[in-house]
This record gives sequence, C-alpha cells and structure tokens, in this order.
Amino acid sequence: MLESVFTDEELAAVFSVAGYVREMVAVEAALATVEARLGVIPAESGARIVAASATFRPDLDAIRARLAHDGVPVIELVRQLREHVGGPAADDVHFGATTQDITDTALVLQMRAALAAIERTLARVIDNLAALARRYRASVMPGRTRSQQAVPIPFGLKVAGWLAPLLRHRRRLAEMRTRALVVQLGGGAGTLEPLAARGVAVAEALAAQLDLVAPPMPWHTQRDALAEVAGWLSMMSGSLAKMAQDIILLAQTEIGEVRESAEEGRGGSSTMPQKVNPVTSEQIVAAARINAALLGAMHQAMIQEHERATSGWQIEWGTLPRMFELTASALRKAEYLSVHLAVDEARMRHNVSAANGLMLAEAISFALATTMSRKAAKALVTAACRTAQEENRHLVDVLRGQTDVALEWDRLKDETAHFGSAQAFIDRVLADARAG
Repeated sequence: MLESVFTDEELAAVFSVAGYVREMVAVEAALATVEARLGVIPAESGARIVAASATFRPDLDAIRARLAHDGVPVIELVRQLREHVGGPAADDVHFGATTQDITDTALVLQMRAALAAIERTLARVIDNLAALARRYRASVMPGRTRSQQAVPIPFGLKVAGWLAPLLRHRRRLAEMRTRALVVQLGGGAGTLEPLAARGVAVAEALAAQLDLVAPPMPWHTQRDALAEVAGWLSMMSGSLAKMAQDIILLAQTEIGEVRESAEEGRGGSSTMPQKVNPVTSEQIVAAARINAALLGAMHQAMIQEHERATSGWQIEWGTLPRMFELTASALRKAEYLSVHLAVDEARMRHNVSAANGLMLAEAISFALATTMSRKAAKALVTAACRTAQEENRHLVDVLRGQTDVALEWDRLKDETAHFGSAQAFIDRVLADARAG
C-alpha cells in the first residue's frame, strides 16, 4: 500500500514483466530481420520469425517459473518463441546471440522509453518553475544561509535556484543518450564468432533497426553507461529534493512563507486539526535519499569479471528500474508543487520587516565604508546590531542616530533596493530555460 507513494504508472508499465518480455521479443525479431537481410539466415526464416513474433503471446508464468532454475528469462522465452515459429526457421531464432545480448538491449529499449517519459515531465516542471520565477521576481523575502536570515532576496531568485540545475540535467540527458542508448550484440564472449566476419555488420544493422547507437565493441562487462544513467537519475531526484526541502522549511508554522497548495485537507493529521503537513515534499526527499543509496549498488555492479560476469548483472536488475520509478515519481510530485505552490508574499514581507533591518547589515557596512575604513564600518554596524536587537529598533534608525555620516538612509532602509544582481541572475536562468 505504501509502495504506491514511490511509483509512477507510466514507468511501472515500461518496466513491467510484460513490458520487458515484449522488448526482448522485439530484439529477437529485429535480429532476425537484419540477419536475413545480410544473408546470415535464410530470408524465409527471417520473414517467418518476424511474422511469428507479431502474434507471439509468451507464457509469463512459465518464464517466471524457469527463471529461478535458469537464472535468466531468455532461455525459456527463446524456447517458447521457437516453438511458436515452428519448422526449420525455429533454429534460426536467436542466431549468434547470447542471453545477455537480448536482456541488455531490451533494457536499453526500456530506458529509452523511460527517459522520454521523464523528459516530458521535466519539460513541464521547467516551464512551471520559469513562470513562478517570473511572477515572483520582485517579491522580497529573507535569504537564509546556514538556516539563519542573511540578506533580502526576491523569491523569484530562490525559484531560479530550483530551476537552474534542472536545465543542466536536461542538457546532460541529451549528451548521455549517445552513450547509454546503445545496442548489445557480442555472442558468448564478445567476439560474435558464429557470425564470423559479418559480426560488425550485423551489430550495426541491429542498432539501426532498433534506432540505437552501435558501440565500438560489445559492453557485456563494461557497465559505465548504466552507472551514468543511474547517477543522472540520482542527481535529478536530488535536485528536486533540494526544492522540496526548501518548501518544507518555508512551510514551517513559524515561517509560513509558502504552502504546498491551497487544497483543503491536504496533509492533514489524524489527531491535530490545525496541521497541514508538507506530504508531497516529504515524499520527494525520501525518493531522493533512496536513490542516493541505490546509486552505490549500481557502482558496485560495475565490478564484473572477465568477458561475462556473475552477480553484477543481477544487481542492476533489482536497482536500475527502481531508480527510474523513484525519479519519475519525484518529478510528478514536483510538477504538482510547481503548479499548486501557494506563496504568501505578505508573510514573506512580514518576516523581512520583523528583522528590524538586521538583514541590511552587510549593505550598510559597505555604504559606510565609503566614508571610513571597512574595519571601522563593520565594528560600528556590529555594535548597532546589538542595540537594535536589545531595544527592538530598526538598524537604520539606530545607526542614523549614532553617526552624522550623510548616507541615503531612506533608500538603505528599503530591502528591495538590496537585491544586487539577483534580477540579472533570474534573467539568465530564464533565458537558459527558453533556449532549452
């Protein structure tokens, strides 16, 4: 029941048993197609295998039952497919390939579908956050460093900070595809010996048939591309969790600057009617932490023996699909937040005002340093900060009464005049989003 929190329906279908078997059958059909075209198997066999693959209905229960015995799903699948093909063509099913060729290429086809689905959701989140950054680019709030109020910032800058890494992840995805979406065809030990001199031609033709990249050589025990995908998934969910963690903190009762949504009853408590818990953000953070832990397993899976490995391969089976679902689930939840986030600008301004100008201490120090040494200016402002806190007065008022330095005190008192280059940074991130 609780598992539903961390799943995504579209990705669950991609990585389902039926989906995996369907992709393996597609690889077998594509292999028969190109081998018949290149004269490796008779043309009649290729046509028969392709036609039979289209009507083939695998017995999934039998594949499951044999999996514990065989250790891989391909042996029983190929047996069933050969039986369905029948006749002399049955012997040409799976010609020259090995089990891992089929499972790895099927996994790549699953990844391609999963990455496309994730990218579609990511695009919507990017658009929504860009709209939020534009809308709240002038809304003043406390900027916080090490959990303490530091200087005033526009809320739009915080949103731009959530958005910027997602833009980088989108670029990384485009770059990663050419390394990750590659065909696997190496035969028993990566030599394609049964295909003799035609091995490279068959591998390249299979890649083209499946619209994948043909690598320089088989990658049976070279798992860096899968680890790279896993790293990307973990970074993606981690960036979403940074946003979610900020929302959790900003939604605290004492701060109250945002809520996950204005939806009535969302995040309620079983006993405390006043509670509005940040449940969506909590789930995003949890998904990211699980992904971060799973990433280590994918790195462990890179340690493989000789030309074909043992346990490293199986580690991926239980890890990578899970990471895809966690990331997709976190993205869906982030999409909800990017649409429904309730921003309380009045509360933000109240929290700024309640600081009595203490967030302006740095700006005032730099202003005073134009008339005295920076050391003296800092000492003067430090002492004034203590006075402002003890007497509950505005820092500017304290300093104005302690010095006869002629400064634009009224302007210094306006927190929105101290955004520095924030607007330029927002513009740069928004331009990057538009370019993407």
